[in-house]
Order: sequence, then structure tokens, then C-alpha cells
Amino acid sequence: MTPGVSSLAPQGFWGPVTSTVDWCEANYEHTRYVCELYNTLSSAAMVLAGALGVYLHRRTLERRFAVAFCAVAVVGIGSMAFHATLKFRLQMLDELPMLYTALVMIYVLLENERRPRFGAWLPAALGAHGVLVTSLSSMTRGALQFYFFQVSFASMEFFALYRVYRIYRRSDLDLVRRLFRAGMAAYGVAVGLWMLDLKACGVLGGLLPAHRVPNPQLHAWWHVLVSCGLYLLTLVIACDRLQVLGSPPELRRFAGVVPYVAVSAPPTARG
Repeated sequence: MTPGVSSLAPQGFWGPVTSTVDWCEANYEHTRYVCELYNTLSSAAMVLAGALGVYLHRRTLERRFAVAFCAVAVVGIGSMAFHATLKFRLQMLDELPMLYTALVMIYVLLENERRPRFGAWLPAALGAHGVLVTSLSSMTRGALQFYFFQVSFASMEFFALYRVYRIYRRSDLDLVRRLFRAGMAAYGVAVGLWMLDLKACGVLGGLLPAHRVPNPQLHAWWHVLVSCGLYLLTLVIACDRLQVLGSPPELRRFAGVVPYVAVSAPPTARG
């Protein structure tokens, strides 16, 4: 079980840990009903990012983006269930939607012409790959399952990020460049915190608390920052899609805070 430090905590409401990974947050430290409280609460950031994405773009973007944002929200719900219980079945409710979200993003990135370019074979190929990675992730256990999932997800993740980078490189829109830089900054910091939480758990969850320094809960910060990064990078894809469709995009803010993409109004004719 990786990283395993918190698995020494007392058993709570949900019983023994059966997931293949036990994160660095101490189990049942704050309540016997939630195994990892900070990781559970912070997962709501993904639900919020997905829900706002659907709501704010319901009249602007195609259905494919609604599916993508919904998938992000489902990942958040699964993540909350997983971290609250650390049960293997609910781990799958977290990890498998992550894989499917990556597949949806790949479809959106590849099928980006005015008319369908790949036809039915692209969804079929992505669906077959989804069946494969589902089998690898759900039918194995222990460290093997952990690494099967990480390799499967990371390969799709890096491919999608590379395609977004290509949008950034060819785009002449300043808003695309700003969104990409902000999104990649949030995403990059999030990945760094995830790795640090995984590899330095002995220090973060053991040595620091032993010296009365609280665990910084880096995995919880990963949830928040990766949600922001994924949301912003999806806006990059949306801006590019609107340009392809001949609808110049512009950036607006909901409640003065949350950015979203809208279609620029045509200039007013002057007499």
C-alpha cells in the first residue's frame, strides 16, 4: 500500500482500508465517519469546476464540452467517496472516471474540424482503449494496480497536454496564451505537490507532526490546483474550437472571479 504511513491510524466507521493506496493524511483523525477529511473536502473543487463549466458554457459550447465538464464533476464525486472511505470499489469510482475524462478530452482535441474528420472509428478506438485500461486498473491489486493506473492515466494526460500546448503555440489570441500559462502553472504546481506528498510522506505525515508542525495536506492542495488548471486548460481548448467554428471567443468572468468563454459580439455598425 502506497505511501502507507496513515494506514497505522485507528479503524473508523468504514472499517479496514482496502484501497491500493493510502494517502499521507492521517486516517480518521478528525471524525470516525470520514477517513481522510481534508482530501475528501478538497475533492469538491473538482465537482465545482465541472458544474461551473457546464453552467457557464451551456449556451456557448457544444455538447462535447458539457460531457467533458460533467466527467470532471464525476471524478470529484468519486474522489470524495474514495477519500472518505479508502475502499477499493470506491477507489475505482475515483480512478476510472479520471481515465474516461482523459479519453473525452482526447476526442475533443483530435476531432476539431468543422466536419468530422475521423468518423466513427475514433470513438470506437478510444472506447476500446477505455475497456483495456479499465481492465488493467480494476482487475489488479496492490502496487501493480497503482502503477497500471498511473501509467495508463499519465500517458493519456501527457498526450492531451501536448495537444493543448500545440494550440498555445499556433494561436494568435492573447487570451489563449494567458489561459494556457495560468492553467499550466496551476497544473504543474499540483503535480509537484502530488509527487511530494507521495514520496515524502515519512516527513510530512510523521516527522513534522512529531515536532508539532501540522501536515501541510499536499494531496488536498493537489485537488484544488489541478481543478483550477484543468478548468483553465479546457477553456484553451474551447477558445480554439470556437475559432475553428468561426465564432471569435472572448473571456468573461462570473461573479467577477470565475473566467469563462463567450462568443464575441460583432462590432456595432457605424453610420
